[in-house]
Amino acid sequence: MSYHAPEAFSQVTAACKANIYFDGKVVSHTLTLADDSRKTLGLIYPGTYKFTTSVPEKMEIIAGACRVRIAGQGDWISFPAGTWFDVPGNSFFEIEVTDGIAEYVCSFR
Repeated sequence: MSYHAPEAFSQVTAACKANIYFDGKVVSHTLTLADDSRKTLGLIYPGTYKFTTSVPEKMEIIAGACRVRIAGQGDWISFPAGTWFDVPGNSFFEIEVTDGIAEYVCSFR
């Protein structure tokens, strides 16, 4: 089974106001799809950040790379472009970008 990261979404409403975190080092925009599901498209600049989740999330790395540790468990795992990771709801994850910019799509389930 091969995975292809999304390149575009059709029939969406895009929020013009950005979601800005960590003094602008993580920035995203929210998309609402025709079926009322939500996604965010974003950029993560170098640094280490912690995010909490209320619902399950799928994070797809579109460009760049990062390391992730979910709910403080286990070792950091590397995710290059074209890969993804899942985060349970009511949890958290730590994400680190060491070089360049990581681009992502987050799907809320």
